[in-house]
Amino acid sequence: MKKHSLLKEFKKGITVENPTFGLVLGLCPTLAVSTSVVNALGMGIAATFVLIGSNCIISLVRDIVPNNVRIPVYIVVIATFVTMIDKFMAAFTPALSASLGIFIPLIVVNCIILGRAEAFANKNTVWASFLDAIGMGLGFTLALCIIAAFREVLGDGKFAGFTVFRNDPALFMIMAPGGFFVFGLLMALKKHMARKGA
Repeated sequence: MKKHSLLKEFKKGITVENPTFGLVLGLCPTLAVSTSVVNALGMGIAATFVLIGSNCIISLVRDIVPNNVRIPVYIVVIATFVTMIDKFMAAFTPALSASLGIFIPLIVVNCIILGRAEAFANKNTVWASFLDAIGMGLGFTLALCIIAAFREVLGDGKFAGFTVFRNDPALFMIMAPGGFFVFGLLMALKKHMARKGA
């Protein structure tokens, strides 16, 4: 792949094909963990680690894995990296690990990870797959943090755990309906900006 093409693969995950705002994938963990910026950042880093590891390995073995068993192979590769990050977080960031709970092990079946394995890593070189994983991971992390920033500030009066204001916060924002509300508003804003730019 040419340098320009590789840069495009990296940038698309942050902008045009952002997993959350562009492809509308991975909404379950997005809405569940975006109650605080710290949780969002932790989930984003974990998903990015899994994306990078699984994309690179799947790209390496794509020519030797028979077509009829490729999905089980993807799951085993992804599960290996998920187990690694899950154990690492439990050992070094136990509070964050407890806060994210079941959503770290569920990265195994996250449609963003599986989608990139099938749609990209299975058809491209290791370097291109690495750049794709970094771009998609950063895009996912950015989207999580933007949603979490709105929800945490409005729903808890804090940002990354630090108090922003002491007035009564709108607790609705850190509940599930608040997550859908913020996501809907941000999607509407993205569509509006895209329409104005067209």
